Amino acid sequence: MRLVIFGLSVSSSWGNGHAALWRALISALVADGHRVLFFERDVPYYAENRDLHALPEGGELILYRDWSEVAPRARRALAEADAGMVTSYCPDALPATALLMDGPALRVFYDLDTPVTLARLAAGEPVPYVGPEGLGGFDLVLSYTGGDALDALRRQLGARRVAPLYGSADPSIHSPAPTPHDRAALSYLGTYAADRQAALERLFLEPARQRPESRFLIGGAQYPADFPWVPNIWFLRHLPPAEHPGFYASARLTLNITREAMARSGWCPSGRLFEAAACGVPILSDRWEGLDAFFEPGREILLADTTEEALAAIDLPDEELALLARRARERCLADHTAERRAREMVAAIEAASLVPAGQEGA
Repeated sequence: MRLVIFGLSVSSSWGNGHAALWRALISALVADGHRVLFFERDVPYYAENRDLHALPEGGELILYRDWSEVAPRARRALAEADAGMVTSYCPDALPATALLMDGPALRVFYDLDTPVTLARLAAGEPVPYVGPEGLGGFDLVLSYTGGDALDALRRQLGARRVAPLYGSADPSIHSPAPTPHDRAALSYLGTYAADRQAALERLFLEPARQRPESRFLIGGAQYPADFPWVPNIWFLRHLPPAEHPGFYASARLTLNITREAMARSGWCPSGRLFEAAACGVPILSDRWEGLDAFFEPGREILLADTTEEALAAIDLPDEELALLARRARERCLADHTAERRAREMVAAIEAASLVPAGQEGA
């Protein structure tokens, strides 16, 4: 299969969860013999923090400064493709969609931010990566979020064929790293987001205040100058994906916090969840609907709503945490790898190419 993608960024993981997902998916796709072209607008903030300059053999990264300069090449690429894909937050989603609608390739939209899309619609705000016609012109709409969000994409944006495509781990990158002797009690890896702050306060900052003798660790971009740091918290501004395993190994337990819109929607697992599991690190997570479809609470993952529950998890013995982590890693390698997600994507595209959207089950 020849696949052309118009996306946000695969070349920079700075403040951008799309990059790690696409790197893993593209690597898995080309390993299976598919060819992938990824069109990315070359913007300064990603260029200044670029940590990938080329895709693996079988893939091609096309950086461009202006849509008008790359449109002819994009048109030629789509004319030769089996499928073209536009993604959420692609800065040129609308002109890319127009090209895709005019060409012979199967038309795919991948919303990696479905709860945000739906929240904007509910608030009457524009969705810059979806045109006024909605998603009805696409042969297939993939969503990083499952559950009720799939029906909402049909009802509110006219999507005719919808399938979930969740996050994943790349075992070639996400694997257990050496464990230092002076591990932190708890780590958290994530770009700063105001709508995660209340949960971060309950499950990370307050535990750090109540355990001043222990070390806590945060990694991520865009933390504001007035962030309420605690003296026993160590901070790393930005970690490229290749450094994530070492970060996870630096703590006895790592925290996953879901963005508010994602948690409210449910069925929207963070990529960090799969990364940490594949790295063999025990995970403490906030609670949201559908989580038990990915990992079994109490057996493969710990859940907490309150500071007291977070402290109880931190205080668990090493043996219990190690068993939890081992089970989560086994589950992740069985069900949540990039190889599996890539094959799910290909299967969905092939099914859409065989049966016209809206005629399933006819």
